[in-house]
Amino acid sequence: MARDTPAADDAQTPQHHSTLPNLVTIVGRGVPSSFEITVDGDIEMVDDEPTESATVVSGSGAEGAVDTGVRRFRFSGEMANVRVVDWNGNTAPESTSVPTVHVDYGVTN
Repeated sequence: MARDTPAADDAQTPQHHSTLPNLVTIVGRGVPSSFEITVDGDIEMVDDEPTESATVVSGSGAEGAVDTGVRRFRFSGEMANVRVVDWNGNTAPESTSVPTVHVDYGVTN
């Protein structure tokens, strides 16, 4: 049985970085938490498979959960909205358990 050759992953090519030049990183703090991100351009998850990390990425938005580790997304345009809540539904600054969010514009790698 012949196998298909896997498609090249263009998510790491410099050309792809020029179309999605910005990076947002969600960092978990050891507590189950949820996040929602909306941008005014396109957004794609970096590193993980969205289905493995229970993350939904669609058009200009992404949402999911994180407890430890990080979730990274490349995007175009500007950050439109970020919402992070801990397992009780508390937002920052009321809860120190919510994930931290880092946004970097014009990242080449």
